[in-house]
Amino acid sequence: MALIGAGLAVLAIAAALVLNAFQSNLVFFFSPSQVAAKEAPLEKAFRIGGMVETGSVKRQQDGLTVHFNVTDTVKVIPVVYTGILPDLFKEGKGVVAQGRLGPDGVFRATDVLAKHDENYMPPEAGHAIEQAQKAQKSVSPK
Repeated sequence: MALIGAGLAVLAIAAALVLNAFQSNLVFFFSPSQVAAKEAPLEKAFRIGGMVETGSVKRQQDGLTVHFNVTDTVKVIPVVYTGILPDLFKEGKGVVAQGRLGPDGVFRATDVLAKHDENYMPPEAGHAIEQAQKAQKSVSPK
């Protein structure tokens, strides 16, 4: 009985450690409308996705820092990223950025992912844009 009890205890500890690691590495996705509605966490990393707003990409003198806006056609969130952007990153195209939202409302990205061909948009970003457009149509006066 002692061996069975010890085995169950070890199994329970292993399961707790695995669940804790999974919880720590879980990254949620939010649309710009959800971020503007304060649904996104301030203290945790998450992903934001949508379209890169046309005319919003500004590069700093250091050659690595880029400021751009992500929109779901309803709300716009400013993003700052320092690093090398994917070759397919362009204004008016789909993007998903991972990082944290600062207290100033600027999303500080640690990773930026762009679409890989003309017909592709990350599924999360496409869904977020569809939802935002539906919500805007239901609120707009007729």
